[in-house]
Amino acid sequence: MNGDSNAPVRDVVIVGTGVAGLSAAVYAARADLEPLVLEGPEPGGQLTLTTDVENFLGFPEGVGGMELIQRGKEQASRFGAEFVHGTVADATLDDRPFELHLSNGETRRTRALIVATGASARWVGAEGEADLMGYGVSTCATCDGAFHRGDDVLVIGGGDSAMEEALFLTKFADSVTVVHRRDELRASEVMAKRARGHDGVSFRWNSELLEIHGSKDEGVTGVTLISHPDGYPRQKLEASPTGDGPADRAAKTRETGGIEREFLDVGGIFYGVGHVPNTDFLEGTAVELADTGHIETQAGMTTETTLDGVFAAGDVMDPDYRQAITSAGTGSMAALDAEDWLEQPAASGSIAASEAIADD
Repeated sequence: MNGDSNAPVRDVVIVGTGVAGLSAAVYAARADLEPLVLEGPEPGGQLTLTTDVENFLGFPEGVGGMELIQRGKEQASRFGAEFVHGTVADATLDDRPFELHLSNGETRRTRALIVATGASARWVGAEGEADLMGYGVSTCATCDGAFHRGDDVLVIGGGDSAMEEALFLTKFADSVTVVHRRDELRASEVMAKRARGHDGVSFRWNSELLEIHGSKDEGVTGVTLISHPDGYPRQKLEASPTGDGPADRAAKTRETGGIEREFLDVGGIFYGVGHVPNTDFLEGTAVELADTGHIETQAGMTTETTLDGVFAAGDVMDPDYRQAITSAGTGSMAALDAEDWLEQPAASGSIAASEAIADD
């Protein structure tokens, strides 16, 4: 379907197949809107990195993150949603129908657009994190903290998110240690004071996570931390000479001022270094983005954005809750909001005008 004018116009295109996108797809499909759902480079979103989900309504024994996503996709497909692989590289939203330009060169056209592209958690680049993400390494304490009752856990980061994660984890873990690459926190004064004053939270200053030990069968069993008296030890390590002979190690020690390595026995690691909303393709459009990159929605209980016909759901518009259940809720809201909007005369009129121009 290459070419702007030849692509058929859909009533609704949903971008994203996490819980928010799938919930929107179910509701839109049941409303006979025949939604087209674009699966990006990471189908299913962050939930696929979670082995067990125990706080999603209706699964008293818990459910695997991947299984929950697959069930949602099957449910939406059953009602008539169409799924295609495609990453939106750019969007033309000045005129209607809206045009979504995919990275493979295709163009999709739609009357209404639901953005449910989620947010990607920042990782720290430690060795082993990719293999153990979801197996003791997590980006969400409220999602996975209860799995670490009695464990010693680490929280990586120094901002408000990290402090919130650390304080929450004290409900479950035997010990919570915040690892921060500097000797002072970036968190707000109130959050920093709360964390530093909690008996269950300790701090490793001027330290960073270098390597995570464990396996998918055992989970996380330990970590290697590096520290430097001036902070930012990874920077100094990367700038040091390569090689591992005695002379090289001596040169590294002299040049870096003495990076220290330490192994710790821990059972869980939580990244609290922030999330990045997946909204690059909306930059430069009339859809307003917050300073954090999240999509701004209109005041009140709505998923409407600053552009008529564009709706947002899930983590891409929610910097606070970031739960599967809340994402599902906003997904259903977005579909209902889109359905209502499509029934307005202005929506159908603008499309008719656009299609008449295209036919000429």
